[in-house]
Amino acid sequence: VRLFKMEKQADIFYRELPKVELHAHLNGSVSFQTIEKLIARKPHLNIEHNMTAIRNGQRRTMDECFRVFKVIHQLVDTEEDIFMVAKDVVNEFAADGVKYLELRSTPREEIKTGLTKRRYVETVLEAVKQCKGDGVDIDVRFLVAIDRRNGTEVAMETVKLAEDFMLSTDGLVVGLDLSGDPTVGHGRDLLPALVRAKNCGLKLALHLSEVPSQLEETELLLTLPPDRIGHGTFLHPDVGGSQTLVDAVVKNNIPLELCLTSNVKGQTVPCYSEHHFKFWYQMGHPSVICTDDKGVFSTDLSQEYELAATTFGLSHEDVWKLSQQAIDSAFPAFFKTWSHSSSFPRILYLKQKGKVSFNGLGELINYSR
Repeated sequence: VRLFKMEKQADIFYRELPKVELHAHLNGSVSFQTIEKLIARKPHLNIEHNMTAIRNGQRRTMDECFRVFKVIHQLVDTEEDIFMVAKDVVNEFAADGVKYLELRSTPREEIKTGLTKRRYVETVLEAVKQCKGDGVDIDVRFLVAIDRRNGTEVAMETVKLAEDFMLSTDGLVVGLDLSGDPTVGHGRDLLPALVRAKNCGLKLALHLSEVPSQLEETELLLTLPPDRIGHGTFLHPDVGGSQTLVDAVVKNNIPLELCLTSNVKGQTVPCYSEHHFKFWYQMGHPSVICTDDKGVFSTDLSQEYELAATTFGLSHEDVWKLSQQAIDSAFPAFFKTWSHSSSFPRILYLKQKGKVSFNGLGELINYSR
């Protein structure tokens, strides 16, 4: 009983920890409950829920993971679907104690439903605004994603679309993501689009070194340099990267978005204890714990923080600082002016008194003044 009570207390700490999520793909974040609603809407597709999620203890190759996304895309092909999915995802992150969220997604068009890429993004943003209007306790921003599989021309079109939204959405669209199957295409073909994006003021969050064969591409894209790196699994020389890559990341102080469960279940990392979080964290390099695809990988950000803590021996104070420092890697500049470094003792005191309550990062800032 005592052990169960201790586990529950640990769980409460991670749940109520105010968190920052910087690497979350919209369609990969669709929960079991939302998938059930989507399946009920489209029974003719004959899709079972086990085709859309990777359960605990299961592993999938990267190719199999991308097949899961194809199934989800079949379920999400109208404006109504996108609106529901985006609202549900935002609400679920908020329920998990996430106070600031950067969602990312590739604009899609569906000829059979009349969905356009512009309406895709607009619909996501409408859902975000409705959540805000409903009083959901979370700040959300959006990154428009380039799917590397779609080539140079589509990449440039995506940048132009992202630029339009950056200029017209009052700060909701803050950057550009580069993602998609890392075994397809080469970064050199996307470089002109990424240079344009950077020059027009879009922040760049690039998936780099997701697989061992990307050394040359990563060297090239680090010359931009990006504002954040997604995964960076194979940057280190011991796993097929190079010291040159590590030095470039350190020199430019580029934060890494690190997704433990995603990498273990997707088999790019053999086990949690061998995750590259340890290397970068011990170096003191900006390292942000993220979910990647909370729906597909059956996780949430609280669970990812708890996994990092138990695997690498982090104290509650270490975890608090890790979560706090994630704010510095957020793209909107105003987040970086926040300072609540003295909040931790206040939170501990409230926890001991049974009065812990987080009403958003704004309240935490007040604690530190």
